[in-house]
Amino acid sequence: MIPRLIVHGGAWNIPPEYEGDHLNGVRHAIAQVYPLLRDGCTALDAVEAAVQHLEDDPTFDAGRGAVLNADGEVELDAMIMDGATLRFGAVAALQNTLHPVHVARLIMERTEHNLLVGVGARRFAGEMGVPEVRADELVTQREWDYYEGARRDPAYSTRRSFQPEHESDANVAPHGTVGAVAVDRQGNLAAATSTGGTAMKLPGRVGDTPIIGAGTYADNSCGAASATGWGEYVMRVLLTRTACDLLRTLEAPEAAEMAVDVLRQRVAGLGGLILVDRGGRYGFAHSTSKMAFAYVDDCGQVVAGTRKGSQTAAG
Repeated sequence: MIPRLIVHGGAWNIPPEYEGDHLNGVRHAIAQVYPLLRDGCTALDAVEAAVQHLEDDPTFDAGRGAVLNADGEVELDAMIMDGATLRFGAVAALQNTLHPVHVARLIMERTEHNLLVGVGARRFAGEMGVPEVRADELVTQREWDYYEGARRDPAYSTRRSFQPEHESDANVAPHGTVGAVAVDRQGNLAAATSTGGTAMKLPGRVGDTPIIGAGTYADNSCGAASATGWGEYVMRVLLTRTACDLLRTLEAPEAAEMAVDVLRQRVAGLGGLILVDRGGRYGFAHSTSKMAFAYVDDCGQVVAGTRKGSQTAAG
């Protein structure tokens, strides 16, 4: 079948001054990885590679560019899932690692476990030969400046990792979880997601990204999805599993919209998702004002946007 690849760079109120970098970042990930998928690489390899490109990009809240927690440290979550076998690997609160999605893949393939956290995850990564990076190599000046301002804000002493009532709330931090979903030429599906979480989160906080069925899910019998947004709310409705279950009876665009409606109506959640069904049809939706995304259309063009109706195509 014709391979498919869609990526996201976070659902939030992306300010105009950040929008160009978000669009360039998601376009670049597609442009670098889709040719490999077209030439026969697996869906698993494709989603890992796409997410690694986004982890490298300091624009996004993943890998280099991740937000800081309340102690001024970077803690990373990631997950990857194979739709053919339902196997997955995940990490949470991982430090000193540029590509947590790669560590998640190693957990899936080299251990009997699904999820490793904190010090144990870092130790495992070292045993697997994953390079350790200094904390300051992951921190951008933008995120440090935000942290320095936020830690003087009394709101964070009582409302760390809160979901604001409105996106325009002055305390909303820049964030941009990244994810990728693919189907390969053999019809196998995969999904991967990576994040630094929410700014000023309590140390040890784990969001939706590494939780199966919440931030990430893939099943060859229906589809695959990657979510982004305020994780505490995404977890409550198991957003990606909800979306994949809806694919059994709905077309991909409708399934994405209905899943996000569940997020909005049941828990007033801010977030979004991307998905691909088993036939290679795309879906994406968000309850935030914007979500950075990109995919390859039927004509082989890279289509990118931050909201429906705002997409632009490039050959």
